[in-house]
Amino acid sequence: MTFFDVHESGRPGAPTVLLSSGLGGTAGYWAPQLAALKRYRVVTYDQAGTGRNKRQLLDDHSIAAMADEILAVLEATQTDQAHIVGHALGGLAGLDLAIRHPGRVRSLTVINGWAKAHAHTRRCFELRLMLLKHEGPAAYVRAQPIFLYPADWLARNAERAAQEEAHGLAGFQGAETLKRRIAALLAFDATAHLTGIRRPTLISAARDDVLVPCSMSEQLAASIPRARLDIAPWGGHAINVTQPDVFNAMLLAFLESKANDSQNSSLRS
Repeated sequence: MTFFDVHESGRPGAPTVLLSSGLGGTAGYWAPQLAALKRYRVVTYDQAGTGRNKRQLLDDHSIAAMADEILAVLEATQTDQAHIVGHALGGLAGLDLAIRHPGRVRSLTVINGWAKAHAHTRRCFELRLMLLKHEGPAAYVRAQPIFLYPADWLARNAERAAQEEAHGLAGFQGAETLKRRIAALLAFDATAHLTGIRRPTLISAARDDVLVPCSMSEQLAASIPRARLDIAPWGGHAINVTQPDVFNAMLLAFLESKANDSQNSSLRS
């Protein structure tokens, strides 16, 4: 079964945008972005251990392995270079890819990510794992929206949250898979390598993210040369879901500016 999807734009030779999800890992997370990105060739995929890509992960599963998976998706879709857009864990994989394989990255967007996990983020994941261990998958999945969405948005979208909960429980990736994926994101530390990233980079964050303090995005932007920082006052950890119009406009402006930069560079050469 194919674990990736290619959404063609209808424009021959359109630049490719690869979307890499967070801990949930599945391509469906990016539904609010697909229509907005219609001028691009968009690649989405289910990460190893999730969705249509269910498999047992190695004990030492890592962010580097997830970056290697992005490389494999690029190869399978015959993509030489792509704009990489990653949410949280997916953003970490994008950072690792930009560090180790910069030639495959046309630009990088990291949403609510980090170079090294904050103590508060570690506490949140430790509590979520305790909930999983002692109360089981149903309790874990039911608690998940608390970390993703602002309280008022969640209250207004109770029916949607219930549908997501049912879907998340039906497609639950498994306790061992979750433990290994969480261990990988908590072990990640790119601090020493950020100054070497030379690809155009957008760092996106929400100030009210209860899982990842926006100070982590501020530190990323300060450490990556010429990175662009955008902090929204509201939207929570899943800001591309809660504020899709605002997020999509920001992402498109960044992608288009990179296209214009490339054209201007070609004209000068």
